[in-house]
Amino acid sequence: MNVRILFSDQSILVCEKPVGISSESPGLPELLKEKMHTDCYPVHRLDIGTGGACVLALNQKTSRHLQLLFQNGKVKKEYLAVIAGMPESDSGEYNDFLFHDTRRNKTYVVSSLRKGVKKASCSWNLIETAETDGQAVSLIRVRLATGRTHQIRVQFASRGFPLVGDRRYGSKTKSGTIALWSNRICFQHPEKQDQTVSAVSIPPSVFPWVLFPSLN
Repeated sequence: MNVRILFSDQSILVCEKPVGISSESPGLPELLKEKMHTDCYPVHRLDIGTGGACVLALNQKTSRHLQLLFQNGKVKKEYLAVIAGMPESDSGEYNDFLFHDTRRNKTYVVSSLRKGVKKASCSWNLIETAETDGQAVSLIRVRLATGRTHQIRVQFASRGFPLVGDRRYGSKTKSGTIALWSNRICFQHPEKQDQTVSAVSIPPSVFPWVLFPSLN
């Protein structure tokens, strides 16, 4: 499987993770080692069903630096998603308490903080709407302030807008994959203070992305 490289230098690699491949081992690091002939250390974890811009380190020192950037919210992450329905407004911000049940691999919105519960925040804006099988669907851009497990999926599903193809969180639309894509990522290079690493990845021209002319 050919993996598209979006940015690389001696210590950092940003690639376009294919849908259906784990961002951790065994998965993307092994594919990239085959292509780049060097070890790759995952620092940016995307769900198996999510494709797009994904960051890896090429040595353990850089891996530690990048992990701190992610943990401290110093990495700008933007996703594209297709949701069922049409929001009442063109933009918004969601703030929730989330609990991830590791046994069921499912995240829930809960009412208050307790053990295992984490705050989750994102902002979003509506890009375009379309229709499929008589149902309205909407293309949105999501900017993550936090990076919780299944965060985008559960925050929108809990408000009646499940991601297209996301059966786990209530989607009724038939699709082979979940309509979530890592579109943009940007951060200050941890070893070069005057350099910003920035990468953009566009979803493939398949359903449901192909419904939106702005992507094609």
